[in-house]
Amino acid sequence: MATSSLSEKKSLYNFLGLYIFLTLIILLLASLMYYRFQKELMLSSHLPALQNDAKEVIHRIRQMHESLLEDNYYPRYSSFKSAIYDADYVKIFSLLKGESVDFHNVLYKRGRFIYFIKEPERYYLGTKYVVIEVPDDERWISTTIKNILFFGSIFLLFMAFLGYYLAKLFLRPMKNSFTLLNDFIKDTTHELNTPVSTILTNIETIDKSKLDPKVAKKLGRIEIAARTISTIYKDLAYLLLHEKLPSTIERIDMNELLAQRIEYFKTLAQSKRIHIRFSKSPCYLQADRQKMTRLIDNLLSNAIKYNKVGGTIRVVTFRNGFFIEDTGVGIPKSKQQEIFERYKRLQSSEGGFGIGLNIVYLIAQEFGIHIAIDSKPNQFTRITITWDE
Repeated sequence: MATSSLSEKKSLYNFLGLYIFLTLIILLLASLMYYRFQKELMLSSHLPALQNDAKEVIHRIRQMHESLLEDNYYPRYSSFKSAIYDADYVKIFSLLKGESVDFHNVLYKRGRFIYFIKEPERYYLGTKYVVIEVPDDERWISTTIKNILFFGSIFLLFMAFLGYYLAKLFLRPMKNSFTLLNDFIKDTTHELNTPVSTILTNIETIDKSKLDPKVAKKLGRIEIAARTISTIYKDLAYLLLHEKLPSTIERIDMNELLAQRIEYFKTLAQSKRIHIRFSKSPCYLQADRQKMTRLIDNLLSNAIKYNKVGGTIRVVTFRNGFFIEDTGVGIPKSKQQEIFERYKRLQSSEGGFGIGLNIVYLIAQEFGIHIAIDSKPNQFTRITITWDE
């Protein structure tokens, strides 16, 4: 049944959406942790050389501090840059390319440079901090990214197979339940068809004019109940089989078909004292007659069901369509698109399974028919059916 398939797909998509989201979060966190680990590993590998560089600078500024020679100059090295700061983090002298120094970290990377901060044993030349700066070729980043992509792909492939298995395991009970439900509905509708058809056939052969008014009234109630069950049966049968039912396309006189269906629902409309007005204009459609019958029946059934006692139904045809308007409860603007979803009902107090307008939607989709709704709560609802000429 289409409903089980749609529900199964919806549940599968919800499960996969959550599963993929969690998988990506895990992969992202793992990638960040791996990146940070590789960064710390890279910094640690530079630490011995940076310590030696810092010792060299400290040794030189100690010589400058202890020497009274006028030709003292700040040391410069080709392999690294350095700077000295006092205890208040004020720059004494700097050859650094970076603009600022993070004194909260002894060893860190910023931009394309690695920084190491060391404190001399004594304040030579007022120096509290010696900062060493070396360039980072960032080859480790390329290697890290390649590893993340490689192992991340393996992880995603593994999680995909695991997700597929879990999805199958997750959906199996639901699939079995839908199969049992579908089988039950098929058996039930099959058993309903024969007795309901027999009841309606026998009622139609009775001359009601010769019956006692009380008996005729009771017979009318039986006919209404039988026609209601018949409509439900046809809707359920359509939902069960519509994907397998071939369409026989023919030129349909919509005035003739609408008149037949209005006559069919006449007894049901009379039970609520609803008057049906039918205005005709030439109107033809290339479609399947049985399926268009289902579409019209559901529109008329709803127009009666949600109408007020003593209300009116207008059926009007025009060249490329028709509309059915009732004087019932109306449909709020916010719910006008929801009513075409299966099992959605405007009012829980009213009968029905919420499948009628979904059937209308499915049939309209098959034949390229357009549906428009105009409604005001507690005033009217007009559903207009049109097609391209």
